[in-house]
Amino acid sequence: MGTGGRRPQPGLPKWWSGSPDLNERPWFDERFDSSLACSTMMRAWILPMFYLLCGSAVATGSILEGSIGTAAALLLVFLALAGLHSPLIFPRSTGVREAQRRSAADGRPVVFWRPGCAYCMRLRIRLGRGARRLHWVNIWRDPEGAAVVRAVNDGNETVPTVFVAGLPHTNPDPAWVREQLAPRRG
Repeated sequence: MGTGGRRPQPGLPKWWSGSPDLNERPWFDERFDSSLACSTMMRAWILPMFYLLCGSAVATGSILEGSIGTAAALLLVFLALAGLHSPLIFPRSTGVREAQRRSAADGRPVVFWRPGCAYCMRLRIRLGRGARRLHWVNIWRDPEGAAVVRAVNDGNETVPTVFVAGLPHTNPDPAWVREQLAPRRG
């Protein structure tokens, strides 16, 4: 399944639709600062760390009141919430260019997501083990990915945005995405 004859979607970078020159990206600043990558990674962990701190405080209060069992249960609940809101539940993210290259080769959808997004989490959980078959791009770690999402969502970073056969679908139904993973007959 090649992308050679596909025309670029309006607003998308030319290279997204299979342009032979993947380096033609005038909107991307090659002087990307590593401090930006560090700050976006820190942002991804703010909510999980908040859950851990709150859980620790609540558990400490329960221990001081003499209720060790309640403290352990509450700490486990807050630990589970922290895990669900962390980037750890998502398959390993790739850069947008690598995801596009892989999608062109195997025909699998590309999902743009960000940590802490309830809709992304819903998609990930409802896809189950099938989520590993998709190509995931974390827009907080990849400025090119964020630019692609903004280009197809009227300047907004609305996620999840799923590209299937080069066409964007914003916040699609997880059952529909699962159908796109089914092997094609014919």
